[in-house]
Amino acid sequence: MKKATNESVIIARHINAFLNEYVPSQKSRSNHTLKSYQYALALYIGFLETEKKIRPESLFGECFNRTIIEEWLQWLMELRGCSPQTCNNRLASLRTFLKYLGSREILYLYLSEDATRIPRKKEVRKKIKGMSKKAVQVLLSVPDLSQKTGRRDLSLMIMIYSTAARLDEILSLKTEQLHLNSEKPNATIIGKGSKIRTLYLLPKAVAHLKKYLKEFHGDTPSPEAYVFYSRNTGPHGKMSQTAVNKQLKKHARAAHEMCDEVPLDLHAHQLRHAKASHWLEDGMNIVQISFLLGHEQLQTTMVYIDITMEQELKALATLEDEKDKKVSKKWKNARGGLAEFCGVKTMKK
Repeated sequence: MKKATNESVIIARHINAFLNEYVPSQKSRSNHTLKSYQYALALYIGFLETEKKIRPESLFGECFNRTIIEEWLQWLMELRGCSPQTCNNRLASLRTFLKYLGSREILYLYLSEDATRIPRKKEVRKKIKGMSKKAVQVLLSVPDLSQKTGRRDLSLMIMIYSTAARLDEILSLKTEQLHLNSEKPNATIIGKGSKIRTLYLLPKAVAHLKKYLKEFHGDTPSPEAYVFYSRNTGPHGKMSQTAVNKQLKKHARAAHEMCDEVPLDLHAHQLRHAKASHWLEDGMNIVQISFLLGHEQLQTTMVYIDITMEQELKALATLEDEKDKKVSKKWKNARGGLAEFCGVKTMKK
């Protein structure tokens, strides 16, 4: 095998640093988000290797030009059966990498600029199935409070619904981020890109959380303990999203028998969506809702809660008024395939 060129080594090194240093520290604390970036790059590198016959020694900047990226997107749709929404998500991840690459190597800045001009695939808009206030009340009434698990689940659902925070934000919450005895009780949420926002808590939520903390964390909780922790690992290991969604579906089945508005396939995101919709129903400004949800773009909130055209125009008017060192360095060894060389997972067939 030919020796890898300096250019191929540089690109592979940047892919490795992007996935193992930049994304975990700058873009997101969420494992789900990190895996999304990893998978997108694994698919792209896999495409280069299998369809374009690119080897480690022949990897260079033009492998990321607009024409090849557009061919990749078509390949995702036609050969891998990806939906337009999935293709757009993969494209967004690749764009983020190319922006990072251009910021480190000005020689490749044009690749990022070209990638931004690639049109997104037209998506069939899927409306998130909402829940009425009555449905939420029924759901919160079903956990068995005679059981410790039931008391935990109720506190968790109240926390998700009352703050409308993302599930990973709630599960990453540590006791030191809860300020239940302050004049205005609140939770400090660390969201995407390590952005911090303060979410205030109403008295009912505060009362439940105080009881929960006393039972599950004792009189003097460890500041570094996760509020909702794994039964297997203890307070210093956070509860998994899989475990949460399993419990939510169990409670949803019981609640559905009393109120058919409760979806049987309930997941945490629907509680977040329900709260956002209820805020809107109660007259809260869309700009405020967007901030509380941690959305960077107001348009995301508009699509998210399916607001009317009249509400959208009003919202826009309002907006205008307001102004691991242990990671092996694969690029040092060009033996093997392109995926291994770039330090990404091998694409699944």
